[in-house]
Amino acid sequence: MLARVRSAAVLGIDAYLVEVETDIASGLPTFVTVGLPQGAVKEGRDRVSAALANTGYTFPLKRVTINLAPADIKKEGSAFDLPIALGILAATEQVSGERLGRIAVLGELGLEGAIRPVRGALPVALAARAAGVDALILPRENLSEAGVVAGLRVLGASCLAEIADFLDGRAELPGASIDVARLFADAKRALEVAAAGGHNILMVGPPGSGKTMLARRLPTILPRMSLDEALETTKIHSVAGTLPLGESLVARRPFRAPHHTISDAGLIGGGSYPRPGEVSLAHGGVLFLDELPEFRKNVLEVLRQPMEDGVVTIARAAMSLSYPARFMLAAAMNPCPCGWFGDPHHNCACGSVVVQRYLARVSGPLLDRIDIHLEVPAVKYKALTGESGGEPSEAMRERVDRARVVQRERFATRPGIYANAHMAPRDIRAHCKVSDGADALLKTAITRLGLSARAYHRILKIARTVADLDEAASLEPKHVSEAIQYRSLDRRGVG
Repeated sequence: MLARVRSAAVLGIDAYLVEVETDIASGLPTFVTVGLPQGAVKEGRDRVSAALANTGYTFPLKRVTINLAPADIKKEGSAFDLPIALGILAATEQVSGERLGRIAVLGELGLEGAIRPVRGALPVALAARAAGVDALILPRENLSEAGVVAGLRVLGASCLAEIADFLDGRAELPGASIDVARLFADAKRALEVAAAGGHNILMVGPPGSGKTMLARRLPTILPRMSLDEALETTKIHSVAGTLPLGESLVARRPFRAPHHTISDAGLIGGGSYPRPGEVSLAHGGVLFLDELPEFRKNVLEVLRQPMEDGVVTIARAAMSLSYPARFMLAAAMNPCPCGWFGDPHHNCACGSVVVQRYLARVSGPLLDRIDIHLEVPAVKYKALTGESGGEPSEAMRERVDRARVVQRERFATRPGIYANAHMAPRDIRAHCKVSDGADALLKTAITRLGLSARAYHRILKIARTVADLDEAASLEPKHVSEAIQYRSLDRRGVG
């Protein structure tokens, strides 16, 4: 009698799937575990036998062989208790094994059959999603940790009997619940942080999740334009011929949303007689690029220089012209070509390779220049229209204004720097002092996420802005923690 149960093990900060094979054969009662099991794995025999007996099941008095594949990697920890127990129950036909082929399980067993929490639930969930399993069953205490992984059904159990009932179809297991209203509120908070520090932002979410609506709201919470800003912006629009007839001054921050078919000259500027492009027309305001991966690669690559320098230089044989281009980039994209990867209400038709190829259309260097990466969930119509109540834009703008005042004073002696997003490394060293607790949190994030130096600096810039909104002088753990949450593509290993 043979049964196979999928589980997982952690190696470093990543996880890999392990197939737990259980063979029940006639012969003297023995229990052998192969596949390089280490101490806690070997000791699992006694925990498993006691848990089965105390839950009302029979431990077979036969030759029991457990193989942990792949067999060439050492297996450590007690998380294999649960898959071994389920393998024995399925092999002896005490529970149905029909569902076991589509799920992965892990958990430590208590002698009475309780399931105790394990370490590494998050990397295990990521590995399970990458492997395409239908669901992951783990201890309820680990449910919230693993539940942040979109695109994977995560179920929690508190004892062995609950899982047996689930496998036999007598009951269902509770899943990780995602509070969509809270996530949408988090998205609005991210916009406030972006506006307060002048940070570029990328929103990733399914169709209809409100990405465009959120982007169009950005100008309403940005600081009001000063007279000097209005004059400079008006000059650009006057030269480009986009100043509305009868208007003498551009008093509202621009919002430009070019279509993804735009050429590099249309975006940056140029022509036989050079004229400002969309990046300059967005000067002082927001440049919104919807469906970011659909823009041609050469168009996106020429965007990098004005994002860094805040100016566009167009060279021709007879002349060289420069146009201001200090804008906030707000970009939006689907999580995959079909748009439904990770959405709980729709089936994604894209495989993992297709998803990664789609995300790779946006280059790493460009992503590095976008401070905030935000996942936006699908929301109900009521949340989008504001019928459920919410903070008005004016209140958010007041906080943004106060934070910008602090930044203007901070950079009074640094020409060309108007907000935290524009800080150079020397400014980060001078103004982003972190507390001991925040420093330890940063080191952990760098180790686990493998952040680049540029991404590390982006986190410090965002944390500085969060602290400014909080009217705090130093960066505390809560400021750094919030900043890390705004680097979702780093946490997914993209870029």
